[in-house]
Amino acid sequence: MKNHDSIKQANKIMILAVAQLNQWLLPVNPINYAVSYEYCKNKKPILTASIKRLLLSGKIIDSFFMEQLYKDHLLEQSQFRDEIITDLAQLFTQIQDNCQQSTFGAQKFIEQLDDNIPALMSHEKADVKRAIAKLHRASTAFKNQQQQLVEQLQQSQIQTKALADELEEVRKEIYLDPVTGLYNRKAMSKHVDAWLSEDAERGIAAIVINVNDFAQFNERFGALIGDVILSKIAKKVASYVDDSGLPVRSANDEFIVLLPGVDNDIADEIAEKIKQGVDKIRFVSVQSGVRLPKMSISYGTSEIQKKEPLNQFINRTRKNMESRTT
Repeated sequence: MKNHDSIKQANKIMILAVAQLNQWLLPVNPINYAVSYEYCKNKKPILTASIKRLLLSGKIIDSFFMEQLYKDHLLEQSQFRDEIITDLAQLFTQIQDNCQQSTFGAQKFIEQLDDNIPALMSHEKADVKRAIAKLHRASTAFKNQQQQLVEQLQQSQIQTKALADELEEVRKEIYLDPVTGLYNRKAMSKHVDAWLSEDAERGIAAIVINVNDFAQFNERFGALIGDVILSKIAKKVASYVDDSGLPVRSANDEFIVLLPGVDNDIADEIAEKIKQGVDKIRFVSVQSGVRLPKMSISYGTSEIQKKEPLNQFINRTRKNMESRTT
């Protein structure tokens, strides 16, 4: 039950959520239930629209899709963001204080020089000795302060490195698929936006790849072996994509390869090489040594049209794949 729902409301939505999962043929686990609950509650329009869009496309709602919705719309990350913001604020304040201290110390030392230079030029030895003593004390104090600032800067660098490492881990969690190591749909949108912001006329080709009969394979051999198979296929897909391209796991049994600056003919050639590469993979169970069924893929390609929304572009490419297989 959600904290902001009354018992009566929660019970009503709970019944609807479980019934909805049964309709989608999904198990009632915490992630699936949380997404179904919010869908039935109908208070998160983006989540609801994502589900309805998939249903209208005729695709099956699977656990992979539910996990993505959960991460994108329900997973609580505000506490982490608050911690990161607090740490960064403290780090910036510390660096700013260090800079101010360094500036203040340098100004004070310069003032001491200005004040004592006339005495150094005096014919009175006592005045010269006093000036030298003052400058020595000022110099020593300045050196000590600078040493403290160096130590503080080193500590700031350590903190910066720790924050960078933590942010890199979060970036992986946000933008990478944990099973295959490929990018996810969130990363796909981010990259396309970046490419088109650099050059609105830039051509982008897409390859949509579907692993044939993967649902039946999962039912026969289990999700664990299925994940291993997907990981091997993903590695083969990524091997044909250079640094400028973007390999994405977009659904449970689907991959998308985005290729900026590539036309459809070249995308077709790359897709065919990927297909041939996957056809050559032989899968053997490590535990039993039994050879697993040979896997194959289907693919479709297309080029993005001017000002075409990303979802429309990908759906059009999917239709090209379907037309190849019919």
